[in-house]
Amino acid sequence: MIEHNSGTIKYLTFESLDKLGCVTDVFTTREGGVSTGYHSSMNLSFTNGDEPEKVEENYRLIAPVIGVGVDHIVRTHQTHTTNVMRVTGDMVYDDGCLHDQEYTDVDGLITDIPGIALATFYADCVPLYFVDPVRRAIGLSHSGWRGTVAGMAGVTVRAMSEAYGTDPADIYAAIGPSISKANYEVSEEVAHEFARAFGEDTDRICEAGVKPGKYQLDLWEANRIMMLRAGISDDHIELSGLCTYEHSDILFSHRASGGKRGNMAAFLVLKEDGT
Repeated sequence: MIEHNSGTIKYLTFESLDKLGCVTDVFTTREGGVSTGYHSSMNLSFTNGDEPEKVEENYRLIAPVIGVGVDHIVRTHQTHTTNVMRVTGDMVYDDGCLHDQEYTDVDGLITDIPGIALATFYADCVPLYFVDPVRRAIGLSHSGWRGTVAGMAGVTVRAMSEAYGTDPADIYAAIGPSISKANYEVSEEVAHEFARAFGEDTDRICEAGVKPGKYQLDLWEANRIMMLRAGISDDHIELSGLCTYEHSDILFSHRASGGKRGNMAAFLVLKEDGT
């Protein structure tokens, strides 16, 4: 990923998606906002105890970086589902992402409308970016272990195919900053869920941990495998390789902070044709 600075705001982008020229992709860090305490400072979640006024100001600060106004940011309502919502023009409100959402249980967003920023939220879970430069459509999904084992990557690809005629082979995808295998210990029950879902690929993503009954889970490789199964070419997938736990000084991490943290956001915007 490429690190950028806009004033005090530090954010990241994917080189492969930037090169396409048809999207703006952003992944925020902790830096550049107005939130304080353990939310410091670019917290973009209204649901983790931060002062709403500070979160709203953080959106106003990050909006110019994304290249849209707050009225053109549409955010998820994440509950670890594989529900993907098609974003249409009538979902853009005067106060945009600051508006109370009229939907629940949405962990993925797709659209083919230029100028609307899709937004999803993170503090260890996996951001999944999808860009179809042929049909000019995009998708952005939140995938924790539940979403990953349930195939969120494939669900998002199918949603784009059904809505926009996307050929999976045309998609360029990216797997964003999230917790690494070395720092993601899970129970035997979770490991068994992945064994059922991944079959012969299980050994590539899950191995016995140091503690009895514990396993180390590789969500990065698991989502890459799911993208490949969905028909995305291996050379069209970029992995950030950036662990939120290891870099909790600049990235929010639920596990590193014991749950006292803010949320980063992934943003994806389809540019106007020719821009």
